[in-house]
Amino acid sequence: MTTNTASSAPGNRRILLVEDEQTIADVVRDYLLKAGFQVDMAGDGFTALELAASRQPDLVILDRMLPGLDGVEVCRRLRQTMSVPVIMVTALGTEDDRILGLEMGADDYVTKPFSPRELVLRVKSVLRRSIKEFAPEPPVEAAGLELDPASRTVTHGGVPLALTVREFDLLAFMMRRPNQVFSREELIKAVWGWDFGDLSTVTVHVRRLREKIEANPTKPELLKTVWGVGYRFDSKRSDGVTMNVHGKGGEHGRQ
Repeated sequence: MTTNTASSAPGNRRILLVEDEQTIADVVRDYLLKAGFQVDMAGDGFTALELAASRQPDLVILDRMLPGLDGVEVCRRLRQTMSVPVIMVTALGTEDDRILGLEMGADDYVTKPFSPRELVLRVKSVLRRSIKEFAPEPPVEAAGLELDPASRTVTHGGVPLALTVREFDLLAFMMRRPNQVFSREELIKAVWGWDFGDLSTVTVHVRRLREKIEANPTKPELLKTVWGVGYRFDSKRSDGVTMNVHGKGGEHGRQ
């Protein structure tokens, strides 16, 4: 799996814009260029995959409805080979449609019609979280999970996990705060940086994380639901044995 580790300055960041409506594509491209980003453009799904492989973008803005290969399938295929952040753009405003995009690995989504200025802000927000300019927090280990913020990697029993940007951030946030319960509203603000948003975004990402870190996702032992409240990362197994949650060198993860 590949990822681009360029500086987070806009001029060093390449955006792949995948949009078949030329008017919308031109407007979004102009806003991204004014913000200082480099921009590649594709008008269909197959071209998008080719450009993603050859240009190695730092982020993909992906229209849901595309000729040839739709955005959901493009996102799924990108996730098989790259860890690039994806912002899905959809004209379909139903919750099921948004959830489908998130389940295929999108990190964020925007519903048409949208403000190009808002989209640029979303791009900057996702990129800020994908590459940190400051010294990262120390690694965390818990129940066979080893999370390293410096390399943004997670292994489970020594096997690397393929996590999206938001999945990684959510897991890192919860692992550093074991046994604390967080509502979906609190997680939207802390992990996504939104003051408000569709709470199903959190639900989908929790479900996706469970599929990757739990022995039995239908009976989670690590990322648990506290009914009527939110979610909690347990630092104790069901047998009561405390997990080893710390940074390297024996340091405890920051709370």
